[in-house]
Amino acid sequence: MRRAYKFLLRPTSRQTVALVACLEEHRQLYNAALEHRRTAYRMAGAKIRYGDQSAELKHIRGDDPGGQGRWSFSSQQATLRRLDKAFAAFFRRRKAGQTPGYPRFKGRGWFDTVEWPKDGDGCRWDSQPGHPTATFVRLQGIGHVRVHRHRPVRGRVKTIAVKREGRRWYVILSCEDVPAESLPATGAVAGIDLGVASLVTTSDGDHLANPRHLAASADRLAAAQRDLARKKRGSRRRRRAAARVAALHAKIRRQRLDGAHKAALRLVRDYDVIAHEALRITNMTRSAKGTAEQPGRGVAAKAGLNRSILDAGWGVFLRILAHKAESAGRELIAVNPAGTSRTCPRCGHCAAGNRVTQAEFRCQGCGHQAHADVNAAINFLRAGLALRDAAQAA
Repeated sequence: MRRAYKFLLRPTSRQTVALVACLEEHRQLYNAALEHRRTAYRMAGAKIRYGDQSAELKHIRGDDPGGQGRWSFSSQQATLRRLDKAFAAFFRRRKAGQTPGYPRFKGRGWFDTVEWPKDGDGCRWDSQPGHPTATFVRLQGIGHVRVHRHRPVRGRVKTIAVKREGRRWYVILSCEDVPAESLPATGAVAGIDLGVASLVTTSDGDHLANPRHLAASADRLAAAQRDLARKKRGSRRRRRAAARVAALHAKIRRQRLDGAHKAALRLVRDYDVIAHEALRITNMTRSAKGTAEQPGRGVAAKAGLNRSILDAGWGVFLRILAHKAESAGRELIAVNPAGTSRTCPRCGHCAAGNRVTQAEFRCQGCGHQAHADVNAAINFLRAGLALRDAAQAA
């Protein structure tokens, strides 16, 4: 199986300058390649492919030895492939009848990653294995950069990427042939319901708290954003204020990831089979209908609900849960949530009136009472087991 590892980099001041230059040169290469494609099609109707632009790299590097020529050839090819993938996705969505956005030029704040597609080609993980205390990654044109490796790397390192997040730099390793870490069977199964009041509610009646990291940092974030709004555009003070806002958002993101990892690990350790609702979060967090003149009803309430859903991080949690379940040898089943919140698990009666409040379920048919989220989790478990039995019978 494949796995990604993300480690904090500890570059020196000189290496930081080189990393910034590397990112900027790759951004300029991306934008130049995009302009090349646009101009060729507009002026002559010609379609430029990745192979055409990759073949020109040798001449570009030769004409600019102090700029583009400093960096790894393979990393520049990866940047051109990134543009090619953007065009392929654009035409694929357009062919499917969707309305995709045309690939855009990347501003300074919208290009933050450089990738080396092969360990040993312009980069080297653990470049100083004899060092007694530290781990280093070697990057062409930058040197041996110290890595804060907080856990061991398993498998074979395939690709290496460097990413900038605010003022921090990270190295991301994509590893193949990572051995699975199967956990012993527990014999337990569970359905889980995702919510805002509780992040996870299990069919056993357990509730995993929703920490609401965004709400906890809302005051500090609002103060930082007000301070940013008062600064003059293009000034040094505005850049510093923007860095403070970015640092707060990055901290919230790391807190959310940490909570999702801990919650997912707890579920994977306790249950062999986990059934969850197949959520369509994009549809659930769409803005309320209306216009500027007639904004409609409940717009403020819908905006608050959307903010709470995104703060809970359901999509992040489900992705992490899927990865941990695969590694541990657990089974994860996605269930269509239609009708599960208003169906009685005892008698099967389904009616909108069964859901008395957001937290209370009372069946109008048999009088069964339960916590609404626990009731939904039980229905997810039953539907998931039915799907598994049907798949095994087929």
